[in-house]
Amino acid sequence: MTVENQNIPTDKARNAVISIAIKDKQALYMSYMPFVTNGGLFVPTKKDYDLGDEMFLLVKIMDEIEPVHISGKVIWISPPGALGNRPRGVGVQFMGDDARATVNLIESKLGASISLTRSTHTM
Repeated sequence: MTVENQNIPTDKARNAVISIAIKDKQALYMSYMPFVTNGGLFVPTKKDYDLGDEMFLLVKIMDEIEPVHISGKVIWISPPGALGNRPRGVGVQFMGDDARATVNLIESKLGASISLTRSTHTM
């Protein structure tokens, strides 16, 4: 997965715009957070965020031509050295009118693999 932070300059990393390219089903499975109300994605980042920080994601999902534009807020933080050797980053809960459409797109791309019980970046 490729992540590009395009943050608006502030004291803290708030109101960020983050571009993410999820290139394959494995990366999508590892990042998707189906247990979050309205869905969410894990975003690997070295920037510091606080719970509740809002951000805007531009998510290029596999073979989709256009990226999905979705607003969200930080609801999960994986610090450096997280248990299970999980990557540093944040879980972003989808917000807004496009949340359901984004979840539907992700789940259609994942197909039957959504029911697998393999570890992900968050669980």
